[in-house]
Amino acid sequence: MAAAKKIEDAVAHIREAEKSLKTSLLKWKPDYDIAADEFNQAGLCYKMAKQYSLSRDCYLKATENYKINRSFFSAAKALDQAAHVSKDLNDYDAVFTLCERAAVLYQEHGVPDTAALCLEKGAKLLEAKCPDKALHMYRHAVDIVMAEDRPRQAAEFQSKVCRLSVKMQTWDRAVDSILREIGFHQQSENNDAIGRLTVALVLVQLARGDTVAADKAFRDWGSYSDQEEVRTLGSLLEAYDEDDGDQARKALNSPFIKHMDIEYAKLARDLQVPKGSSQKKPKDSGEMDDLAKGVGDASIKSDDEELNLC
Repeated sequence: MAAAKKIEDAVAHIREAEKSLKTSLLKWKPDYDIAADEFNQAGLCYKMAKQYSLSRDCYLKATENYKINRSFFSAAKALDQAAHVSKDLNDYDAVFTLCERAAVLYQEHGVPDTAALCLEKGAKLLEAKCPDKALHMYRHAVDIVMAEDRPRQAAEFQSKVCRLSVKMQTWDRAVDSILREIGFHQQSENNDAIGRLTVALVLVQLARGDTVAADKAFRDWGSYSDQEEVRTLGSLLEAYDEDDGDQARKALNSPFIKHMDIEYAKLARDLQVPKGSSQKKPKDSGEMDDLAKGVGDASIKSDDEELNLC
């Protein structure tokens, strides 16, 4: 009964919208604002009645009428609603297209932050089914906020690009994405974040099977890491150099690695370790200290912020 009532309400709103668009001898111009609002209400009623296809049609009609009157913010919101209804229809291509259109309209209205958030919400809807489209939307969000010179906000969106690339196991893209995120953190002087990303970069390079690149990443960026991170990464890289699987597993089981973002924690868990044994003479402390060489003379900072487990 509730669904039937909502459908009746939707039909009534559509009737009012069509009426407002008609002209006569005494009414020369259609009332697009009223039509847009009525179509928007009809879309909501159909959505509540789970008539998703009809709901999307109404939201799209609302969008067109808002655009005629250059009400770009309202038009973008209607497109945003149409995108979410498309998710209920399992029409993921429409989710992508409608969110991108909405972001453009938000920008035209002068609210780039809202445009970026719209893309972020749409990307979350697509991550499971269309990760490549989700990556495109996250990157678009990064470009929007960087056009406003906001590297800290750009880093937040870029981190989603990094984690999704790791989840997809596209290692080369993950390396490029992490380096770009590091660049944003450099601009905003968020050095602690660079230290944590150094660990992620080393793990990704090891996943690529490139221990030389992993060692270079440590030497290039390790000065931003805290003592525990430097010690663990040094032990991990030594384990790969010495073909010591036991030592590698011990390093990968470090608490701070287990408490990284879930994609990086899973990467560490599934990383292929050397096959050699640790039944060797242990290295003396001098040799272990040598492993940290090359990370620079910068003072090693204490990390007063523990990584959150997603």
